[in-house]
This record gives sequence, structure tokens and C-alpha cells, in this order.
Amino acid sequence: MKTQLLGLCAMALLGLSDNAVAQTWTKAQTQTAGTHLRIDRARIDAALAQMVADGRAAGVSALVWVDGREVYFGARGDADREARKPMTRDTLIQIFSMTKPVTGVALMQLWEQGKFRIDDPLSDYLPEFAAVRVYAGANPDGSVRTEAPHRPILIRDILRHTAGFGYGDTAHPADLLFKQADPLALDHDLPEFGRRLAAVPLVYQPGTQWRYSAAVAVQGLLVEKLSGVPLETYVKRHILDPLGMKDTGWTQPADRLPRLAAGYRKGPDGKLARMTDTDIRSINFAPRKLTPGDFGLISTSDDYMRFARMLLNKGSLDGVRLLKPSTVERMATDDLDPAITERLWLPGKGDGGFGIDFFVRNGQPKTPEENRGAVGEFFWDGAWSTLFWVDPANKLTAVFLAQTAPFDGTLHRDLRRAVYGADYRGPAGD
Repeated sequence: MKTQLLGLCAMALLGLSDNAVAQTWTKAQTQTAGTHLRIDRARIDAALAQMVADGRAAGVSALVWVDGREVYFGARGDADREARKPMTRDTLIQIFSMTKPVTGVALMQLWEQGKFRIDDPLSDYLPEFAAVRVYAGANPDGSVRTEAPHRPILIRDILRHTAGFGYGDTAHPADLLFKQADPLALDHDLPEFGRRLAAVPLVYQPGTQWRYSAAVAVQGLLVEKLSGVPLETYVKRHILDPLGMKDTGWTQPADRLPRLAAGYRKGPDGKLARMTDTDIRSINFAPRKLTPGDFGLISTSDDYMRFARMLLNKGSLDGVRLLKPSTVERMATDDLDPAITERLWLPGKGDGGFGIDFFVRNGQPKTPEENRGAVGEFFWDGAWSTLFWVDPANKLTAVFLAQTAPFDGTLHRDLRRAVYGADYRGPAGD
């Protein structure tokens, strides 16, 4: 039986009326930026060169479009330093969590078809999540104590990282249990991932915190369940092929392997060391069962720019429509309640909140150290320091590719300063 939350009007998704969301989007598009945007190619060239010269990256590239045309492309350094292969326009990069917005678009296509409501309990569609438990401390013998959730996990929660799931990336007891369960192992299929995740206690009560998690992998499982086809097949048919993203995918043919960038990890000495071929190729060029909705896509700068331009154009590109304008607007609207004050590292992204698989900027940069950008922009990034953003105020989209681990936010800070200028603050928020 669905809860009383089903009585909420579907058109009031994310707590906003269509008019309110449209007005927010339009304001971001039409406001005059506080500092005039001027693309300085030499400034971006210098920033990319410095990233390589100071050892933060082996190779980088940046692609920028403004007002419907390409205004900059540049690449510096090597895609594979040991093989002396330079970073080029067709270099294939592991984009990791930049996979998440692609999965989000897939799920919102199904929402447009009436397959679910945002405030439906997740267990209405994935019954394995009906009996989830929440971490409640330790018992005297050191075992984990759990309690029942105060409310069900809603689909809204898996869209904005408020479900309570962990990611196995902290020392929290529930995260340690996540590691033991290993739901994202590549030899599990998505249904097995779901069963294993549902057996791990939630880190917190649903709806009370923002915490980066395996929630988008659950989105992928839901896409598979609602569409009746494998996630990889659905995304190829309904997003990648229609947009002409010919090089993007989880599974890659062997003849593309020479174009794949190596990965580089910074060691204790601060120097980058090449990762093993197994680390680099395991998702895309080796047998696996899992198609993770939260990571795993390989792409190029031009391919991913087509996805970004589709979002800037409110769901369509070159005559092909993937989403309604109102759906993209909702995805790019902050949906975090002010009462959700526990937000892990999200505030480090800037003055903003979170929509559907996107950080959303709500206010101007307040300090010189904060990333430059415009109110109304939305973006996400990836574990190897990749980044893309959509800036409606300036009709701008940018894609930045790198292969540096662990994640290095200084690369994004320096690229944004180069694109916008160090003093850019953009339009004021409300």
C-alpha cells in the first residue's frame, strides 16, 4: 500500500510548481552577469599547461561552448605518459561519476512516461528495500544495533542522495558493512547489487542528511526494472545513440583500447604513478556482470559535450528531444530542505545545493578560493578529477577531462578561473 505521500501532485515534483521552477531557470538565463564573461584562450592554455607542469596531472583537456558554438578546445600532456601518447581530442577517458547524470536522465525519461512518482516508496518497485534497517549504534558486545526507518526510502531520496545508503568510503560502521557486502563488485548483476545493498544498514534515517552514496546505482536498477531491458541497453537506445555519442559506453570494443588514457595516482611523495592495466580496463575491456549506474562510462570530450549541450538546450539537441524542458529544469533545481544541514563535503563544491544528480549553484562565490561560476549553473564531476558544467546565465557548457586520482579539486578551481576570470562572480542569487 502506498503512503499518503502519493497524494502529492506529481506536477509539484521537488516541492515547486512548474511556474516557480521555470522562473528560476529563466532568471538564470536572462540575468546579466556581474562581471562580463570573455573567453581568453591564452589564459585557459596557460592553466592547462600549468596543471601538467606542476605534476597535478599527466594530461588534461578542456572543451568550452558558448551560445551554440565551440569557443575553445585545448589539450596538454599525455594520455599515456609511459607510451608517450599525447592527450588528444579523441582520447577515451574513464569519467566515473559523470556517469550519474546520464543514469538520471534515463530514469527521468521513465518518469515522464508515468512509470513512477517521485514520492513513491522505493520498495513499491524494488521490494528488497521494504525491510531495510538503520544503524543505531553499537551493542555491548560490539555488534551493530539497528532500528526501523522512521519513514520509507522514497524515490526522491535516491535522486538527491538522502536515502541513507553508504558507499563504503568512510570508517562508519555501516560503511564497513557495505565493504563486506561488496554490492558493487563487477561479478554481480544489478539485481544482486540491490539484494546486497538492501541487507546493509542505512547510515542515517532517510531524508535527514545528504551523503554521497550508491543511490545512483539504485537508480540504474530502477531503470532496468521499469523499462524491462538491461540498463546498458536502455541508455544506448534512448540517450547515447540518439545524441550521436558514438564513443561513449560501459562496454568498449577492443580496437578502442589504444585510445584509452592511463590512470595516474598521486603517492605519498606527491608524484603521479601509473595505475595497473587491471585498474584501468576492468570495467570496460574485461568480462563483467554489473552495469553500474553510478560509474563506468568511458567517453570523449566531444561526446560528453553533446550530453551537456542537450541539458543546456532543455532536453534536446539537433532536433532530437530526450526530455521535456520542465524535466531538465527540475533536475537543475535545488531540492535539499534547509533542515538537511548534514551535507558531508557538498558545501566544498560552492554556495549551493543538490537537485537530481547535479550540484546546483544558489549563490555567488563568496571568497577568492571558491570556484568561479554563475548562479543557476549545475554540474557534476568524476573520481579521476573530470568535470562538466552547464551555465544557463552565459549559455555556456564546459567539459574537462583528466586522469588524476585521488580527486584533485584544485584542477577545477584553476580551470574555472581560466574560463571566467579570477574576479568573476556572475549574477546575484535571490
